Amino acid sequence: MTATPLPSVFLAHGSPMLALEGEAWGEAVSALGRRLPPLRAILVCSAHWQAAGPFRLSSAAVPGVMHDFGGFPEALYGLDYPAPGSPGLADEAAGLLREAGLEAVLDAQRPLDHGAWVPLRYLRPEADLPVVQLSLPRTRTPGLLLAAGRALAPFRHRGVLILGSGGIVHNLGRLDWQGAAEPRPWAVAFQRWVHERLAAGDGTALAEWRQAPGAMESVPTSEHLDPLFVAMGAGGTPPVLLFAGWQLGSLSLTSYEFP
Repeated sequence: MTATPLPSVFLAHGSPMLALEGEAWGEAVSALGRRLPPLRAILVCSAHWQAAGPFRLSSAAVPGVMHDFGGFPEALYGLDYPAPGSPGLADEAAGLLREAGLEAVLDAQRPLDHGAWVPLRYLRPEADLPVVQLSLPRTRTPGLLLAAGRALAPFRHRGVLILGSGGIVHNLGRLDWQGAAEPRPWAVAFQRWVHERLAAGDGTALAEWRQAPGAMESVPTSEHLDPLFVAMGAGGTPPVLLFAGWQLGSLSLTSYEFP
């Protein structure tokens, strides 16, 4: 048990190219990793694992990684993140979820997807801590994900960092391939609306994000926003802004720490 609970964290992971070109975002995530107290393990909920049925937890002792993207430079496909898994931690997490009335099963076949290993290469470059991934059920609501975060919150006292990985604005169909630094106006409007609800600690309002200005353009599908609810449920409010920035006009890199 730790006297001071760990924060939970939401990290945007943008384009897979961040693994090679992290720049200011990578520096901010690396700085977070350096100032965290000693950790026992990391539990990651990534936008890139959606699964039918109950929550699933990766339980392989050696999970490996998948390069679940296409059309990028060859160097990206040679990257690895050789962290161990932890069947015991996966079982512990499943137990916390079940105690809260949420269904959970173990999955010994699941490797780490890029939503997990890209930010972890900066957060914990040593790859020496056990990493377990938590899936997003295909049938989910913000309320369900907030409840999952609350169920997993005891890990904050047990040396396990709870990490949500996604993006508040993530629209691949509206990317500006000219690399313009300026985000789309609808993206700015939606992100501002989310930030205001986070600052107020208002999960009820945030759960109604589809009513926000710019929501349909910013979040055409919910999987990149959804890990935010897990991090918010697990952590305290209001959050601390870790990083604010954009990629290609419609990918937000804004990231938060929930103390």
